Amino acid sequence: MIYRIIVLLCFFLSFSCDQKTKKINYESGFKNYSNKGFTLIYDEKLFKSKDLNRKMNDRSLLVFSNALKKETPVKITNLINGKYLIAKVGKKSRYPEFYNSVISKRIAEDLNLDVNQPYIELKTLDQNNSFIISKAKTFDEEKEVANKAPVEGIKIENIGNATINKEANEVIKSNDIFNYIIKIADLYFLESAKILKERLANEYNINNVKIIKLSKNNYRIYKGPFKNLESIKKDYKDIIKLNFENIEIIKL
Repeated sequence: MIYRIIVLLCFFLSFSCDQKTKKINYESGFKNYSNKGFTLIYDEKLFKSKDLNRKMNDRSLLVFSNALKKETPVKITNLINGKYLIAKVGKKSRYPEFYNSVISKRIAEDLNLDVNQPYIELKTLDQNNSFIISKAKTFDEEKEVANKAPVEGIKIENIGNATINKEANEVIKSNDIFNYIIKIADLYFLESAKILKERLANEYNINNVKIIKLSKNNYRIYKGPFKNLESIKKDYKDIIKLNFENIEIIKL
């Protein structure tokens, strides 16, 4: 009898410890993920035309992303103006593979996305950022703008210097120009990049691929630049078939 009590006690202690661990490791079930590209803004017409197989509420803070598990918390950033908000991934959905996600009209409005180039970064939150989930703030509610936004996306206000304001606004205006590349891969060695470039041409008929040195031991293989949405869609369709781990669209 005493033996059984000891066994049961050990079981409950073990179970309690497991539960406690799960609470601490809130993010343990979600992978680290970051992707820059175009998002698809939900419209009922997309569902009716069967471009999407799921409906989405216009006011929803859920997003569709087939790269991530359901309930994964994500930070969605408008890379044109730096605005961001926190959302969660909904159920798996079928949507055109050119897009890295599907978002609601509410999210698009809150981020002030340009419908002609809805360029975002979709990024999972790590443990250090998990506290943001309950706040669901947008970029405008943050005080420390410069620490969050890309340099080209900062709009300087209330400084009292007309020249500085004019320059900042000109930067944002120039950011509206459609000018993107498709990042195929970032490799450690230049020789590896050259081999990949040659294989893309010879085996997959993907030509006009370029290599740029980003830093020491970091070489980017990419295609572009592209000046309109239709041209980048066409080439992306061929490149996505390569099944590389994280093909991205990068704004120049």
